[in-house]
Amino acid sequence: MALPPLPSTSALLGQVAGAMSPPPPMLAAEAPLGEAVAALAAARTSALLAVDDAGRPVGILTEQDIARRVAFRLPPEAPLARAMSAPVVTCRADAGLWRAVALLHAHHLRHLPVVDAAGRCVGLLHRAEALAVVSGRMLGHLGALAGDDAALKRAQAGVAGALLAEGVPAPRVVALVSEINLDLHRRVLERVLAAHGPPPVPFTLLVMGSAGRGESLLRPDQDNGLILGDYPDAAHGRVDTWFRGFAEALNEALAAAGFPPCPAGVMARNPLWRKRLAEWQAQFGLWARRRSGAALLFADIAFDFRAVAEAWEGASGPRVQAASGERTAWGAPAPGPALRAALARALAEAPALLAALAEQDERLRVGLTFWGGFADHTPGPEHRTDLKLHGLMPLVAAARLAALQRGVAETGTEARLEALAAAGALTEAEAERLREAFAALLGALLRQQLADLAAGAAPGSLVDTGALDRAEQARLREALRAVRGFASATFAGFTGRLW
Repeated sequence: MALPPLPSTSALLGQVAGAMSPPPPMLAAEAPLGEAVAALAAARTSALLAVDDAGRPVGILTEQDIARRVAFRLPPEAPLARAMSAPVVTCRADAGLWRAVALLHAHHLRHLPVVDAAGRCVGLLHRAEALAVVSGRMLGHLGALAGDDAALKRAQAGVAGALLAEGVPAPRVVALVSEINLDLHRRVLERVLAAHGPPPVPFTLLVMGSAGRGESLLRPDQDNGLILGDYPDAAHGRVDTWFRGFAEALNEALAAAGFPPCPAGVMARNPLWRKRLAEWQAQFGLWARRRSGAALLFADIAFDFRAVAEAWEGASGPRVQAASGERTAWGAPAPGPALRAALARALAEAPALLAALAEQDERLRVGLTFWGGFADHTPGPEHRTDLKLHGLMPLVAAARLAALQRGVAETGTEARLEALAAAGALTEAEAERLREAFAALLGALLRQQLADLAAGAAPGSLVDTGALDRAEQARLREALRAVRGFASATFAGFTGRLW
């Protein structure tokens, strides 16, 4: 099955399920080779799977296996297990296509079985078609993504740099970086859950802040929480004891994987960010009514939440899968949409929360001087501007407020701008100007972070604006002017202050 002719980054952001072919023939490992060869010929395919009683792949037989191990060597009645390659590398159907390409390249595979959450084969990915969407210079970086956590984080920067060099727009590159970060979150979750054993209740992992918007750069802090499945109040002591140790281990493992702890403590090990859906809903309502300093700080982070993984006790032990759809893997209504609806109700009942958030966010100053030059946020001879705090964040905050006011469910900044234009809150020209500003700011930040890493420093948000060429400086100034106009008008619409 050939992949559609999409740009490499667009295809890589898609799920494996959208690129796979139908499942190949499947037989028990004890089946005779004669039957296996006949099944391959009848299906006109180049691979066949050996599966266990539950339909999980235990080996793969390809045309190359037949040529190397069967022809003139094994009789037709020999079992399939004598000729198959095992163990078999697989990929989940809900994984990003980038991960499948990484596995194909790193393991020199021609076929990659695609499995569901229970490990059963649901499709097959072919090397030629999957790699057709990726340029040659990227394959080495993608192959490294199949390594351990540390290798994945190192390779992430290589992938980002290669895509930027190909001229891929910065928002698309950042979207892929974010998906890699989320995949790493799921890998860490699965590993920690396996070590701790079955959870007392199913739960959903949330990410917030830049991760929830799909706008993470190369070294994002942790912003995460857990929505726990329902349980009787009398069981709280037992349930919370388990989740206390589990959440501590999860946050430590994420820190070891390259996600520093959140300075504000927005992490699952904090009980404020680990509770049942009804308690999350009540918390949002409390913030809306009280509007304290802590509530506003937490709301700015939490309202960009996104459910990214589900965990539960399956028939064969603890299970983890990507969160998607209206129902969870264990059949309950998905908590993410329910929490989003609760947020909309809380804002409708207490709209003053948005005005309080606007009053807080209007303190975010854009990084331009009175004369139109770049603000310098570092001492010394170098001229560095914090384009995250004084460029990206005012745009993100203003787009969030305008979107929440109009009930927009999307959390990504570009998606919010598009929805605002569709609702008539922005003209198409205004939305396009802001999208260009968003791309310019992300591109400058990402290139600076890559330069920081190349220099052996931690990636940050202070961009050396003095080192940019005149065209890039002009583009950034125009971006900051667009952000300043949009943010000022948006905040003033809530606070009533024009200056």
